[in-house]
Amino acid sequence: MKLSDIADNAGSRKKRMRVGRGIGSGKGKQSGRGGKGQTARSGVRIKGFEGGQMPMHRRLPKRGFNNIFRVEYAEINLDRLQDAVDAKKLEAGSVVNVEALVKAGVLRRAKGGLRLLGRGELKAKLNIEVHGATKSAIEAVEKAGGSVKILAPAKEEGEAA
Repeated sequence: MKLSDIADNAGSRKKRMRVGRGIGSGKGKQSGRGGKGQTARSGVRIKGFEGGQMPMHRRLPKRGFNNIFRVEYAEINLDRLQDAVDAKKLEAGSVVNVEALVKAGVLRRAKGGLRLLGRGELKAKLNIEVHGATKSAIEAVEKAGGSVKILAPAKEEGEAA
């Protein structure tokens, strides 16, 4: 085996098609774009056009709306909290809030607040501060000897106090 013998597998690399380089190339003249008109030009394509028939996006009814004031909460389940305590990312008995969870690497970002959900089992005693919690989650935390404090939603800067 010599260095000059090393080669790619046959067909593993393909040359790009060079269009518009003469009729003999097979992709000359109109370069595979057909005749003249809108579709032959660059940057223009009739998206959703169905030849004059009413397009699908206009045939279907409008439905629902997007609430621009919606608050997205970061959600965490009890089992994730217990895993963080077991991995020594959180200390039992300490105050657990959004900032602490982000700093510990349990959550990626704070979003509009934190919501506690009740999946899993919690054995550690934690004092949790969240913006919302399910009844089952509150019961499980109190059963483990901890407490849940529900915080008021974070006010935006433009809102009146």
